[in-house]
This record gives sequence, C-alpha cells and structure tokens, in this order.
Amino acid sequence: MAEILRLENINYSYIDGGYERQILKDLSYTFEEGRFYTILGPSGSGKTTLLSIIAGLDSQKSGKIYFEGKDIDEIGLYKYRRNDISIVFQQFNLISYLTAAENVMLAMSETDNKIPDDRKEVAYNLLERFGIVRSKADRMVNQLSGGEQQRVAIARSLASNVNLIFADEPTGNLDTATEIEIINIFKELAHDFGKTIIVVTHSDAVSEMSDQRVLLKDGKLTDY
Repeated sequence: MAEILRLENINYSYIDGGYERQILKDLSYTFEEGRFYTILGPSGSGKTTLLSIIAGLDSQKSGKIYFEGKDIDEIGLYKYRRNDISIVFQQFNLISYLTAAENVMLAMSETDNKIPDDRKEVAYNLLERFGIVRSKADRMVNQLSGGEQQRVAIARSLASNVNLIFADEPTGNLDTATEIEIINIFKELAHDFGKTIIVVTHSDAVSEMSDQRVLLKDGKLTDY
C-alpha cells in the first residue's frame, strides 16, 4: 500500500514546574493508505498531543511530517487542515443550532476541494449511508442521540472529500453496541473507500478491530 503520512524524528516537550518534560522522542512512523490504525498508550503518554501535531493543530519542537510525500509546513498548516484532513472528536463538536444536514454542508463550504453542486443532496446521502434518514437529517443535532451525533460527525468528516481522517476517543461517550457500530463504519471507510483512519483510544475493544494497533510509549510509536 502507498504511504500517506510519514513522521520523521518528531520531538515534543513542555515545561512543567520548571522542568522540561519530553513527551515525544525522535518518533518516526509511516501510515499507509486505506488502513485503519489505533494508537494506544498509558495515560499521559502523549496520544492526544501526537494527534494534535499530526493534524496540524500544534507544532512539534523538531522533526518533519510528510503528507503524500510533501512537508506539511511547506503545504501550509491552514491548507493542510482545510483540504487534506478531517477530525472526529469525542464530544462531536457539532453546531447545536444547525440541523444534521446543515452541519455536514458546512464542512463542504470550508474546503477548497471539489464538491458536487447539489450539496444538500450529498449531505443527505452521506448521512443516510451512516443510518441517519432524511427526517432525522433535518433535525437539530441536539435532538439526536449520542451515537447518531457521532455518525453525523463522521459524515461531516467525509464531506470535505479528504483521504485522511483522525479521531480522538470517538467512542468514549458511547455504549458498547454503538461503539462497535462506529468502529465498523471506520473499517468500511478504510477498506471500501480507501480512507486512512487514525484513532486515539483507550479501548481494547476498539483497537482489536483495527488493521494495525500502534503503541505510544516512552515517546515512540511501535506496532504490536
């Protein structure tokens, strides 16, 4: 499989009580297209920090990140976030005063990628694929269940037509049955649509369903 994201010698630290705490230490790893990855590690190991860095929300102290062979600093972090990646959050981060369909359509307006003209129909189709029928797609998102809101968030992540999707504890607030349904959606996106999914999780159940489990420990990523 082709490489989509490569990390080379990533270092990150911060000052804690007058001491420098090293979180990531010469971390290197390569993610491939069309695979579903989970990143696990002890609390405080830096999983969310790593996700923020590779999503262009924070910056490493040193090292390089390459998306499709291009340094993301040369792409520009704004353009990288706008056109190349999407993020699914544990708290969904949906706009409460918009409907499910409007939330998905909003993502289409925030990218330079090519989007079909009939955006509302695209939003309906995306939502329906993930079990949100049109009657629910026209509801305010705060009228939907937690599992339904997460499905809306996943549909929104696809609306900008990107191939790299990050998720930070996306099932942390969901019951076991809904968690499994959400993970099956991620597997479908990777295997049937060629998306690369990178999920930070504490859940062994989630990680066991992924293509590749990756451990963040002592500042480095290793397969296991």
